[in-house]
Amino acid sequence: MKKSILNLRLFNSQVHSRNVESKEKWLGYLFGPCGALLLNAIMATYLNVYYTDVLKLTAIWGGAFLVMFPLASKIIDAVTNVVMGYVIDRTRTKQGKARPWLLLSAPLVAISGILLFTVPNADLGVQAIWVTISYNLFYSFAFTIYNMSHNLMCPLSTRNTVQRGGLSVFNQISTIMMSGIVVALIFPMAIMPFLGVDKSKWILVMSFFSIVALPLTLLEYYFTKERVTEENVGKEEKKIPFLVQLKVVLSDKYMIIMLVYFLIYTIGTTLKNIGLVYYCNYVLGTYNDGVTQMLVSVIGGVPMGIGIFAVWPLAKKFGKKNVTVVGFLLYALGSAVCWMAPRSLPIVLAGQFIKNIGGLPCAYVFMALFADGLDHIEWKSGIRCDGMAMSLYNIIAVATVGIATAIFNALLSGAGYVAPELVDGVTVAAEQSKTVNDVITFSFVGLETITGLAMAGLLLFLTVEKTIGKKQQKIREYQKAEALARGEEWEEPEVKAAKEEEAFFVESEEIFRQELKLKCEKKGLNYDEELQKHIDKVSLKRKKEAEKKNKAKEKEELRLRRIEEKQREKSARLTPEQRGKKEEKARIRAERDEKKWQEELLKGEAYRAKIQAALAKRTK
Repeated sequence: MKKSILNLRLFNSQVHSRNVESKEKWLGYLFGPCGALLLNAIMATYLNVYYTDVLKLTAIWGGAFLVMFPLASKIIDAVTNVVMGYVIDRTRTKQGKARPWLLLSAPLVAISGILLFTVPNADLGVQAIWVTISYNLFYSFAFTIYNMSHNLMCPLSTRNTVQRGGLSVFNQISTIMMSGIVVALIFPMAIMPFLGVDKSKWILVMSFFSIVALPLTLLEYYFTKERVTEENVGKEEKKIPFLVQLKVVLSDKYMIIMLVYFLIYTIGTTLKNIGLVYYCNYVLGTYNDGVTQMLVSVIGGVPMGIGIFAVWPLAKKFGKKNVTVVGFLLYALGSAVCWMAPRSLPIVLAGQFIKNIGGLPCAYVFMALFADGLDHIEWKSGIRCDGMAMSLYNIIAVATVGIATAIFNALLSGAGYVAPELVDGVTVAAEQSKTVNDVITFSFVGLETITGLAMAGLLLFLTVEKTIGKKQQKIREYQKAEALARGEEWEEPEVKAAKEEEAFFVESEEIFRQELKLKCEKKGLNYDEELQKHIDKVSLKRKKEAEKKNKAKEKEELRLRRIEEKQREKSARLTPEQRGKKEEKARIRAERDEKKWQEELLKGEAYRAKIQAALAKRTK
């Protein structure tokens, strides 16, 4: 990508505010990602069904092809993720370092998505080659580019943890909305019974979803903004060696915890997603009955919709980590309920409901925790490792998908799975053996009982959010010191962003006036009158925006005052002795926390000095 091309006004973000805007939330983080995420959700649930039931690739090498090719493909995918992370961290453009790749991914995801299903009617060997190439074009190339850049949008959007948390929620709503409404409701009820095992229908429907991803990904590109990246615009940044970044990320305890957590979570979720269709077709219901899968996914997933409004307030009150830990205990409990009676629809629905209540925090706030981890690494080392950290995150995502798919297909093949047949235009499914059904049941409900408990225990050690505010303040101090050392005048990022926002407004107004003048000359309108109408309209709009910001500020101040009043009232009801004990406990806790922070600060500054010295030595 040439920098000069991305400097064109055509490629500028439509978001200009220093604060997160409503259009950014709704268009950039909610609706924009829907296209690619929907396509990926469909693939995660139904691509393996297309391979086993439509193409009948279980016939190749006695089922070994569907075991080996996902594993081999994910090795390639892992490599491309590392390369992509390296490339993103070295991308320097006016549009940021991740957004340009989001733009490139839009047509690539659409084209490769179509190729996944347009497998030629040839012998099995030719089909196997096509499947392998198209699978890698989509997952190892196109979707890797999209997913890497998409997942960095939230961490790079702002350092404001409240706004960043809100964007994380919107981002996850997009994921849940697509998988919950289309994949869980519309697909099993209407699309799958229509598709059956008719290849031409699969190609038609999947091509439609692939094409839809293109304009929506462009929407995500134009309505996102990398405020964190923009803090260093115009500053000559050091080239950070790949191995140094890798060491910094892999030596950080918080990042290790989050990556291990994500590994466990992805293994459980992937096997569940792959097993869902088979479980509903053979264990709980009948083949493509259009009802069972819908009930399991939608009724069990109702909490995902309700929880949108509850999870972030709870996370702000009790902490992102604490809410997530409690959630995973419920997650394990719900899965255990399903496992105890896997053929009872009422019990399975109740268990899925409980499980998905527990899954709310990890679904909506994990990326906010991950962003806190990236800020922690920057504070500790002086290096921003977004691309490297995200490449490791994505390696786990793609590698476990391949491993889980291979394991599931190996278990199915080994247990004696029999694929359905198309007889006189009608799909006829075989009755599976008890061994096959047991494999499917464990994949869908059994494994997540174990992974839920494991994740709850692991996250107890994740305390990154406790001091993140202090660390972000230190980052600002380091940035200021570095600017002054270079002989530059320091300007707070918020002030700089405000000036840029005003400059953009002035530029936009100038362009509008030029265009208005031409329009008035062409249509015989009074330029001064039309201009005054515009000025009045803009003034009213800006006045309303200012009033809205002031109301939001007043609302937040009122909320804080009410909290203080409640605390005072609660304290007034205590006896002097009780109040004294409470204050003493608070003092001891504050001293303990401050002592821990000073110890962490001392270690962090020593580590930062070590890394910076190593970088300085490399540049000599």
